Amino acid sequence: MADKPTEEKVKTSAIKSLQTWGENPLPPTILATLITAQHMRPFQALPMVFPPVLLAASYFNVSGYKIDAAGITAAWSGLYLVLAGRRKQRLVQKFGARGIVRGATLALCAVNVAGCGSTYAFGRRKIEEESR
Repeated sequence: MADKPTEEKVKTSAIKSLQTWGENPLPPTILATLITAQHMRPFQALPMVFPPVLLAASYFNVSGYKIDAAGITAAWSGLYLVLAGRRKQRLVQKFGARGIVRGATLALCAVNVAGCGSTYAFGRRKIEEESR
């Protein structure tokens, strides 16, 4: 038998799923970990600016500033996506360990831009202030 759509399933739309992603403090932490894994050895100064900012956004999220943290995460994820997308990679390098980590990092950046950006755009500060 096919499940009938209930009221709860209907309310859970794509936008709501993206907003739930943006309110979660875990994605910026995972992104900071992946960026650190890529650029720590050999050390590259410019990409290593991103992990402290993303970890601070995760801290703000846990502190109750979910909408502001989502905005920071979306902005810095988008900036990293643009900067990392400029680097060219040969086909052979895409399937090694570094290539897989790079692909996962860029995919997570894209999801963060969508999820955290929707949370920042459609978030209501009034609801956030009442929950504190």
